[in-house]
Amino acid sequence: MSDPIDRLLDAAESGKSIIKNRDILHFTYIPNTIQHRNSEQEQVTQSLLPILKHSRPSNLLVYGKPGTGKTLVVKKVLNKIQERVEKSKFPIKLIYANSKEETTLYGLLVSFGRQLGMSDKELPGTGLAISEVFKRILNNIDESKINAIFVIDEIDYLAQLVSKTGKDILYQLTRANERLKQGSLTLVGISNDLTFKEKLDPRVISSLGEEEVVFTNYNVEQIKKILEERIDEAFIPNSVEEPALNLCAALAGGEHGDARRAIDLIRVAGEIAERQQSEKVSQDHVREASLKIEENKEETSLKSYPLHEKLVILAIMKAGGSSTGEIYSSYKGLCKIVGRDELTQRRITQMLSEIELSGIISGRLIHQGIHGRTKKYKLTISSEMIKKTFKDDLTLQDIV
Repeated sequence: MSDPIDRLLDAAESGKSIIKNRDILHFTYIPNTIQHRNSEQEQVTQSLLPILKHSRPSNLLVYGKPGTGKTLVVKKVLNKIQERVEKSKFPIKLIYANSKEETTLYGLLVSFGRQLGMSDKELPGTGLAISEVFKRILNNIDESKINAIFVIDEIDYLAQLVSKTGKDILYQLTRANERLKQGSLTLVGISNDLTFKEKLDPRVISSLGEEEVVFTNYNVEQIKKILEERIDEAFIPNSVEEPALNLCAALAGGEHGDARRAIDLIRVAGEIAERQQSEKVSQDHVREASLKIEENKEETSLKSYPLHEKLVILAIMKAGGSSTGEIYSSYKGLCKIVGRDELTQRRITQMLSEIELSGIISGRLIHQGIHGRTKKYKLTISSEMIKKTFKDDLTLQDIV
């Protein structure tokens, strides 16, 4: 038997690699031609065109489900504008931030400030009031006479942050031009949530959605075309079997036309095939990739929960498909074992609704005659998965 390490290293050296360019299979890669998105590219370009004519564009909202090409199109339009701006004397700054990655309002605003070129001294990473951070950013835009386009990706997360903190930064952003004398600020919001506007303050809606572009879902045929193009560039010729390509398109198209998921699937399937030293990516590799991606998604979201949410999930696991009251007593027991103060039943009930949104648990209302209604919850993922994920958490080791 050859040494397992040597075997893998030999294979790597002998160049048994079917993926020749991994970057193309990453969702941040911007292809030269974006398939099936001509009218959307035109709409976004027309909306932002005034900046090249030295006037302020309208604020723009871009909607669509995940993986429908929104970020891709907006970034491509910005890149093309940037190329032309560099040749002109009109000071334009194009700024991009994702509000899911910047988990606080402060972080998001500082990210904007840094991209405007503000130093740590002008805009410290912590310690100022939000209104002060905002004021400094606007002063910078004004003094430098900059015309800024702020792109906020996953702006639905920012709206959630706003409602949690009560700081209505969206309203202030949309009204910024009233405070600017020499510069201008245009907002481009990208949202995965089509009902996003219903959750906003009506004053924000009118000024944020001056123009709107909606991206429809891709169908399976379109996803197949997108995949074929990526496979041609990323894999060595004839290394992906036709049925594997079809399955990728069907799996991603069946959910909600998510091209990003299709590209992830083919990338992971390619990595699995390489590890198994296969010459080609087969349907089986795609099925394995699909399972792996699902597991990773659940694991990542379980790991990211704060302690009390984890305790609630364990309480449901231990109480097994039970009512809010039963879950609460189970949770209190777990708090005692790990030596933490328990939260109120009201807070735990709220928490259950929040966890339910993530899809890890599901709840249904039960009518109990004269006793009114209660809600029963059960896990949608296996207890094995929960045990495996939580056993690394030192606090939880005794109770998993």
